[in-house]
Amino acid sequence: MSDFFSDGWSLFVAAATVLGLLLCLVLLIIASRRKVMANDNTTGHVWDEDLKEMNNPLPRWWMGLFVLTVVFAGIYLAMYPGLGSMQGSLKWSSAGQYEAEQAKAKAALTEVYARFAAMPAVEMAKNDQAMGIGERLFANNCATCHGSDAKGSKGFPNLTDGDWLWGGSHEAIMETIAKGRNGVMPPMGAALGGPEDVRNVANYVLSLSGSPHNSIAAQLGKSKFGACAACHGADGKGNQALGAPNLTDKVWLHGWGEETIIALINGGKNNMMPAHAERLSPEQVRVLAAYVWSLSQRSGTAVASN
Repeated sequence: MSDFFSDGWSLFVAAATVLGLLLCLVLLIIASRRKVMANDNTTGHVWDEDLKEMNNPLPRWWMGLFVLTVVFAGIYLAMYPGLGSMQGSLKWSSAGQYEAEQAKAKAALTEVYARFAAMPAVEMAKNDQAMGIGERLFANNCATCHGSDAKGSKGFPNLTDGDWLWGGSHEAIMETIAKGRNGVMPPMGAALGGPEDVRNVANYVLSLSGSPHNSIAAQLGKSKFGACAACHGADGKGNQALGAPNLTDKVWLHGWGEETIIALINGGKNNMMPAHAERLSPEQVRVLAAYVWSLSQRSGTAVASN
């Protein structure tokens, strides 16, 4: 698609370019003609009493290089884009070159990934080449959010602790990488009742993991927790089908403490991981998922249910 709003601008740029080349040639012709201005081969101009401007023609080698430059420019513009919206005889474009290089790289990588196509995640985790590729894919696509050590930060899950919101099997991780995830917790303050009810439920949630809490408030909040059980389960152990966190394991994605939990209950939370299917090929997703899966296996904290 042309970058110009109308053909008029395209013609203007093309005409200005051609005119510029023609003017360069005219300038060369004028400069090559020697005009006698004084009998002593000067222009007749004198500065500082004895400093004279000589009337010598341009050197032939300089003239030749200038002519070659203009000729080269004309040939280049005929072959490549440069005259307005004209594509040139070679039909070259930066987008076309990029796509060709991408296709070439993809073809070369197909052979590399082919050996991992039928390899289980357990075997890939033991394969140095697969893990090396996975590590580089992780650094380029995941480390910005999850950290170079994959341990995440507030709001970004730790991928090494075996605690999975959407499931930690190789297949589940592949789906997460390819399709992305959108975890939504709606504001629940009104559903629980008043501010005191929210505080009681927050303390009950803290009690589920054995965290410091107000035991009296927790007892009062237990009956109100039913509004939360639809997602987190009656036992508070979460639901991976919904991405609902396990509230019993002391893994706090968005922070810990009574005030933090109260804020989450009242304000809700919307966490999104973007899909990578358009950035990564299915083969790359498979190897990357195996690398991520291996991180929790190495830490020795993988959860069997995942």
